[in-house]
Amino acid sequence: MAEFIPLWLFAGVCVCLLFGYPVAFSLGGTALIFAAVGAMFGTFDSVFLEALPNRLFGIVGNETLIAVPLFVLMGVLLEKSKLAEKLLDSMAMLFGTLRGGLGISVILVGMLLAASTGIVGATVVTMGMISLPTMMRRGYDPALAAGTICATGTLGQIIPPSIALVLLGDVMSNAYQKAQLDMGIFSPKTVSVGDLFVGALIPGLILVGLYIFYVAMVAWLQPHKAPAVPREELRNGSTEPLAILLLKGLVPPLVLIFAVLGSILGGIATPTEAAGVGALGAALLALGSGKLSLATLKDAVYSTTKVTSMVFMILIGASLFSLVFRGFGGEELIQDFFSQLPGGVVGAMIVVMLLMFFLGFILDFIEITFVVVPIVAPVLLAMGLDPVWLGIMMAINLQTSFLTPPFGFALFYLRGVAPPELKTQSIYKGVLPFILIQVSVLIMLSIWPDLATWLPEQVYAD
Repeated sequence: MAEFIPLWLFAGVCVCLLFGYPVAFSLGGTALIFAAVGAMFGTFDSVFLEALPNRLFGIVGNETLIAVPLFVLMGVLLEKSKLAEKLLDSMAMLFGTLRGGLGISVILVGMLLAASTGIVGATVVTMGMISLPTMMRRGYDPALAAGTICATGTLGQIIPPSIALVLLGDVMSNAYQKAQLDMGIFSPKTVSVGDLFVGALIPGLILVGLYIFYVAMVAWLQPHKAPAVPREELRNGSTEPLAILLLKGLVPPLVLIFAVLGSILGGIATPTEAAGVGALGAALLALGSGKLSLATLKDAVYSTTKVTSMVFMILIGASLFSLVFRGFGGEELIQDFFSQLPGGVVGAMIVVMLLMFFLGFILDFIEITFVVVPIVAPVLLAMGLDPVWLGIMMAINLQTSFLTPPFGFALFYLRGVAPPELKTQSIYKGVLPFILIQVSVLIMLSIWPDLATWLPEQVYAD
């Protein structure tokens, strides 16, 4: 019975979360209670907890994680300076006169916004407030409009520079080194956040391309669901030449995002350094547009501090949880379970993906990255899986989970800002084709892993 205590520990955390307790304190508190009871009955060695101070110092001193507040600040400044709104207006002027053009504009802007914020909730809420009223007013089918916005919002999981990939890359790097040490490789290879950024580019662009293809097909086969919009309506009464309007709306955010990604891909900057460039660039763009007031800056810094504090508190709670989980023999339990599964590494991968998919209904990507990935990734990597491919598969899997009714986070975010006339059933109906697209991309990655691994090999080839 004692060998199953790690499973009871995990179940205890889930129960606390269902009662509404904060994630960080559910992880840490449940772990401490189990550790105390285990020490009393001799099933847990409290020596494991002595490693906690070193782990906490390691978290605080981790330079990779500095990218988190910087990328959050970059996204918040772009949002609060109304640059995202200008970007959507410009894209709509470019494509809106075509059938389905407004939907395609939303996908492209959402992709760029996802690249700048990297947070699903922020992207869905922003796009919902900016574009949903416009799409419904222009006669778009409510289900198509809602599905497009929700699906586009989840691109923040996979389009670099993504906070999800920053956190996942850091955890995957530790898991990869641990897996190699367990296999007796004492000069282990490393995997970086930059590897995941580059590896996510092709799958992310495939997703965006398939989204656009779907909206274009709907507009072609059912024109009434995605009508064209007269250019005069899109210009909102502006008399400036179209080229000037596009230049003002498109160029500044595009230059910023390409500067951030280009510096990483070109090997000029690490993701952390590129995040600093992005934050400074977003502040300069906001200043140049006349939107950077003291109140805006204060609000942006407050939002950034709040998100960063949440991330680090969860990371501390997850570190305590993983120590106690290991102390109860959880790693050995997982290894034995995976080794006995039919199908070997394929069976283990399917089980992990299903587990993470269903956990995505109740946990955000931060909790899953810090709690589940450190437990399962070392075992899967020791079976010979590529760390970049595994990370991209996990990211898209969670992206699909956040979009799936009835519990997907993206659906709740849009419901919170959508007008009452948009029915919840329309939101659920609208996301189904996009879920199929994401599952198709997962299958493609399973058949052709090179979609995720080829580009990093080329970019970082010696």
